[in-house]
Amino acid sequence: MWGGSLVGGAGFRAQRVVHLVFALKRAWYGLRYPRLTLGRDVQIRGRIRLRRGVRVTIGDRTRINKLVRFAGPGEVRVGAECLLNATWIGTWTSVTIGDRCLLSDCELLDNDFHNLPPDQRHAPPSPATRAPIVLEENVWVGAHALVLKGVRVGRDSVVGAATVVRTDVPPGVVVVGNPQQTVKKFHD
Repeated sequence: MWGGSLVGGAGFRAQRVVHLVFALKRAWYGLRYPRLTLGRDVQIRGRIRLRRGVRVTIGDRTRINKLVRFAGPGEVRVGAECLLNATWIGTWTSVTIGDRCLLSDCELLDNDFHNLPPDQRHAPPSPATRAPIVLEENVWVGAHALVLKGVRVGRDSVVGAATVVRTDVPPGVVVVGNPQQTVKKFHD
């Protein structure tokens, strides 16, 4: 028979080592990126990369897997208890991600990076090329999805894999495709 104290003690020590590793990673990223604010118990299992002056705040107990990239002169706020897995966020204004969101290998871009009219394409981007993005609480964005400028995704909604989101998504639905289409409502 296994001794409960021996197995429990080894498990407790392993858990403390894991917490120490995450604390060291949080401290290192905090030193490397002064514009990065990490909440309590953020788990950085992969890597974080910040570019071009972006300001990022990540909430308590959020998990970062693989390489998560943030770029642009804007601001990103990630809520508590989220999962960001190989995500790329480009911001010139702001991107807000609510609590308990799941982002899987997707892109959120609050700007077009260029002007649309042919005679203005090589000019610096105008204010019309950008608008904030908001993901409300408990949103799931699937792999290879693209959320574009000015979009609000409602609470408890799902953005399916490879979906291009160009307009607001109501709460409690599943959208898929390009153009996006609502294929399920959770609370009918």
